[in-house]
Amino acid sequence: MSQITPRPRYRGVFPVVPTIFDERGALDLEGQKRCIDFMIGAGSEGLAILANFSEQFLLADEERERLTPLILDHVAGRVPVIVTTTHTSPRICAERSRRAQEAGAAMVMVMPPYHGASIRFPEAAIHAFYQTVSDAIGIPIMIQDAPVAGTQLSAPFLARMAREIEHVAYFKIEVPFAAAKLREIIALGGEAVEGPWDGEEGITLMADLEAGATGSMTGGGYPDGIRQVTDAWFAGRRDEAAAAYQRWLPLINYENRQCGLVAAKALMQEGGIIACDAPRAPLAPLHPATRAGLIELARRCDAMALRWGR
Repeated sequence: MSQITPRPRYRGVFPVVPTIFDERGALDLEGQKRCIDFMIGAGSEGLAILANFSEQFLLADEERERLTPLILDHVAGRVPVIVTTTHTSPRICAERSRRAQEAGAAMVMVMPPYHGASIRFPEAAIHAFYQTVSDAIGIPIMIQDAPVAGTQLSAPFLARMAREIEHVAYFKIEVPFAAAKLREIIALGGEAVEGPWDGEEGITLMADLEAGATGSMTGGGYPDGIRQVTDAWFAGRRDEAAAAYQRWLPLINYENRQCGLVAAKALMQEGGIIACDAPRAPLAPLHPATRAGLIELARRCDAMALRWGR
């Protein structure tokens, strides 16, 4: 059975918005707007921008500063928007977060500080890092607990930060045994843990919902499919949610294991939403056979991305 947490300010499906480029690798701002319109039209209850699945690590600071207000202005309050403001420096992360709030962000998402393959920081430094960010803003902070950071964040430590740092309230858990970690965070953090969330393209979504997850941050290619699972779950229709998950799981698995962050743009390009699905170099485009497999699975599910732009 799922555990009960206080009703959060934000819950549901908040997929990551891919960054849209043209064939030369430049920002395609009109394509970005169509991407946003599709994702909202397909049922996203919120959006996350400038995340790892947005290729944030390939964006210049100037491009971040262009994209944040452009997207928030285009969303125009239709759904809440989470802005990723991750940086190793607490000062820079706090400033990014402050500017995101001023632009209209509902929340910021921040990985723990790290750099490269070997530079990591102790718990005291991580606690101080998030305290600095919290002191700079008045909106919630989501801690992204993901393998890419290479930082061990124990459930007791995450729960302690929720209790001790004012705006730390949401947690996106993407590590192995995510459901067990979600249960432990909820048990230890109590009401301070406002939003225990699922991530990693929803590959562990049902187990995480069972554990008490109240939100899911997936890829952006098929929020309509993820909503079929979460809507049923939150309405108490567990069997219906499980059946929907079984229908969409082959596509979820294919995105997670075969395509990664390129999947959402491939689906959008196939459906005429955007003109170019290329990632920015040095990331490679999907192999044609891999892309064909993705599209085939999406057609079996009647994913809205394949018909929204036609």
